[in-house]
Amino acid sequence: MADEKPKKAAASKSKKAKAKPKKAAAGKAKKAAKAKPKAAGKKSTATKAKAASSKSKSAALDKSISQLKDSLEHSVTLSRDRIQEVVDDAVKRGRMTHGDAEKMIGELLKRGRKQTDALLSELEKLVRQARRKLP
Repeated sequence: MADEKPKKAAASKSKKAKAKPKKAAAGKAKKAAKAKPKAAGKKSTATKAKAASSKSKSAALDKSISQLKDSLEHSVTLSRDRIQEVVDDAVKRGRMTHGDAEKMIGELLKRGRKQTDALLSELEKLVRQARRKLP
C-alpha cells in the first residue's frame, strides 16, 4: 500500500505539470487580448492630454478675465473736462497755482492713457485666446 500513495502523488504531479502549459497558453491569449486595449488606451491618453490642455487654456483664460475684471473694478474714469473743472476751482480758491494745476492735469491724463492702453492690450490678448479656443 505504501507503493500506491507515491504513484498517486506522481500521477497528480504529472497532471499538474500538464495543466500548467494550458494555463501558459491561456495566459498568452489573455496578454494578446490585452495588447489591443493598450493601443486604444494610447488614443484615450492623447485625448486626455488634449482635454487637459484645453482645461489649462480655459483656466488661464478665466484667470486673465478675472484679472481684467479686477482692474476695471479698481479703476475710476473721469473725463478731462471734469478734471479741468475741479482743478480750475482749486486755482480760483488759491489752493494751487495755475502751473501746478496744468502739471497735475497732464500727469493724470498721462497715467490714465497708460492704464487704458494696458487694459485694452489685455482685452485684445483675451480675445485672441478665446478665438484660438473656438473650433
